[in-house]
This record gives sequence, C-alpha cells and structure tokens, in this order.
Amino acid sequence: MPINSFLYPGAKVEPAFTVANSLRTNRGSSDYLSRTNGSAGNRRTFTISYWMKIATSSSAYIFGTATSGTNIIDHYSSNTGAITMEAYTGSYTVRLTSDPILRDQSAWYHICYAIDTTQSTEANRVKLYINGSQTTFNSSPYKVFPSQNLELPYNQNGAGVTINCQSNYNAEFFGAYYCEFCMIDGSALAPTEFGEFDSDSPTIWKPKDVSGLTFGTNGFHLNFENASSLGADVSGNGNNFTVNNLTSIDQSTDTCTNNYAVLNPLLPHDTAQFSEGNLKITQSSTDGDGIRATIGVIKGKWYWEVLHGGGNASPGIATGSASTTDYIGSDANGFSYFINGNKYTGGSASGYGASFTTGDIIGHALDMDNNQITFYKNGSSQGVAFTSLPDEFIFPAISTSNVSSVTSTSNFGQDGSFAGAKTAQGNSDANGYGNFYYSVPSGYYAINSKNLAEFG
Repeated sequence: MPINSFLYPGAKVEPAFTVANSLRTNRGSSDYLSRTNGSAGNRRTFTISYWMKIATSSSAYIFGTATSGTNIIDHYSSNTGAITMEAYTGSYTVRLTSDPILRDQSAWYHICYAIDTTQSTEANRVKLYINGSQTTFNSSPYKVFPSQNLELPYNQNGAGVTINCQSNYNAEFFGAYYCEFCMIDGSALAPTEFGEFDSDSPTIWKPKDVSGLTFGTNGFHLNFENASSLGADVSGNGNNFTVNNLTSIDQSTDTCTNNYAVLNPLLPHDTAQFSEGNLKITQSSTDGDGIRATIGVIKGKWYWEVLHGGGNASPGIATGSASTTDYIGSDANGFSYFINGNKYTGGSASGYGASFTTGDIIGHALDMDNNQITFYKNGSSQGVAFTSLPDEFIFPAISTSNVSSVTSTSNFGQDGSFAGAKTAQGNSDANGYGNFYYSVPSGYYAINSKNLAEFG
C-alpha cells in the first residue's frame, strides 16, 4: 500500500506546529534512553507515537519494556525495512510485522501504535498507522494478535523501558533521528491526535501539538529540546529517561518539520560506512566511492560544510548520473576539490586553491542561479572553482579516492559540532536556519525543506 509523503524536499507546506529538535542516535555508539516504571499502569490499553528518520539499514530495536528475559514487549525495524511488534512471556503472545517497508533514509515517518486488547475483534487490538494511514500486517511468517483482555508486559510496576535498543539486553541499537516521542497510558488514540493532513496538500502528513493530551500514569512526551537533559519528559508526569552514551551533540535541528539533507547510503557504493545520522563516512579499504546527499537543487544559492578527517576524501558536487563507485570528478558529472589543492572533473586535475588536511573545514557555496561553485577552506574563499555547471539537479557529494583510512563528516546545518569533533559556533543562514561552524556567505542558505519550499 502507498505511504503518504511527509514534508518531502521542496514541499510548499508550512506546519502550524513546528518541532525544534530531534534526538540523533548512532548505532555504533550504543546510544539509548532508559527508565524504570515507578508504578503500574494500564497493561491492556496504550498508545506509542513518534516521528523517525531512519539512519541505518540493519535490523535493530526502537522501543521496548521488560521485567525479565521472558516477559518483554519490543518494537523493531528489520533489515528489509518492515517494522515488527512482539510480546513474549514464555511464548509469543503478539507477533505482527507491517506490510509496508520503510527504506527511505531521506524522509521522516510518523509511527503510531494504538493498543487495546479489550476489543472483541482481534484486528482492532493492535493498530499500526504510518503517516496517518492504518497499515496491514503480513501473514508470513507469523501473524499473532493478542488474545482479548490480555495484559501485556508494558506498563508493569518496576519494568524497564528503553528507546533505541532491545529491551531486555540493552543491545541491537538503532541509528535514527527521533522527534516527539510519546506514550499514552490508558488510551488507544487515533493518529489524528498527533498529526493531520495538510488542507492544501492532502497527501502531506504533518505534526500537531500534543501538549494538551492526557498521558496517564506511565505516559511521557520527549521533545528533545533540552540539550543538557535529552531524556526530559515534558508531559508533566516527570517520567524522565536516563541518557546512555548520548550528549548534547546528539541534539539535532533536523526534524519532522524541517528536513535537512544527509548523505545517501542507498545509492550503490563499495565499502564506505555511514554513521552519525548519515553525516559521517569512513572507509578503510582501497575502494573509491562517490557519495551523494539525499537532496539536490536546481536553482537558488546553497551552503554546507565538510570536516576533513583524513585520507584522500575530496568534497564536491555531482549530478544524479555521476558515478557512485568512483571518486567525485572521475567523470564529467562530478566536480571536486582535492586535498592537494587541485580540482577535478572529467577525470582530469587542474590547479585551484590551497591544500587541506585533517581538521580543516571545507565550505561549499553552490550558486545554481549562475551555475557555479566556490569552495572555502576554514572560512576563506578559494575563488570560483567551476562555472557552467549542468542545468540539472546538483547534489552535495563527498568521495573516497582509492586509499585507506578515509574519514569525512558533513554538516548541512543540522550539526555544527561535526558529531563532537568541533565546538559548534552557531552560525545560521539569513532565514535563521542551520548551525554552521563558519559564517554563511551572504545570500546562501542551508539545504532543508523550509528553505527549499521558499527558494527551491
């Protein structure tokens, strides 16, 4: 079944309710949130709602609860992109996997589980909504609805609750961005309590303010706006979470109301590894990759930064037809700035600017109104590098150039610390968007959905 879009790049939709921050989790850093229920809640009726931008293709857990290794309920995403809810108390009492698969790592999804085991019809006991529409569950290899009036492991007194890992082992961590993570104890709510379709663009699902909801005993609302306390519950219940392996650098401005570009791991590539919300790539082999971002532009003026972490990583730009299994500039569809100061396109090098090394930040000022790009080294312009760029969609890009130990971290405005490698300087564009290390050149903007709606 089709999944409704949500603020796709360039969508001319301005939500009435704006989400300021998200939580970015990194699979390889064992990031998760945890708390222990201080009292019993409703074990038959509750709702889980959250917004998620996927940043890994591996099977991993999103939330769960447990009192022991045999009394658990978990929700996870498989490596196929399907999402599954399971409850286990010696045997599986719930085991449901979505028919739709979620693979788009450039988009935000709204997930809403409404649980009510008191319902007489089994299909009404667990309902899953994705971007406002109810989904079906796959019958292969299993499809187990809870029995009527079953008390699930959720909401038990003393039960541990986790977000972003397997509930009973604190393992199998997910990589994602999360917004507006809520649990409603005692009510099975419709998704329209958390979002709504746009009146002018009826396939666009957008968030609503949930502050007026009744959250119940163990209910919580995590909005991730307090960087020093990312597990703070703002529902009024005080059901705060402990942060594990997370710090203030894991707060992002990439949200379900302002979607930023990230690097795209779904395009063919050799051995590059993605982390930190698809902003960082590492490569320890001798393969070359040309990694493009998820959002391309065809008009307007755009700015982003890349922190060089070592090796022959060369930042630049590429069209949609540029090679992704060779360095950017290996063909006529890519344009890059190499560490020795040369620039590359069409497989040929020519002199351009200063050389750069580990720790240097390369700024990109892409002017698609005049089809040219200027690179900056640590805030200093190196002059116009390429003119007469193709009059088609151009994507930010970064390449590894057939050497080992390559590291590169991009910032399209959502993380001015480059995953903690630098101290963020808080520079934004003229619209107030982005957190850049260096000042944004006059007239240039961060690549995000709000700017694209105005200029893209």
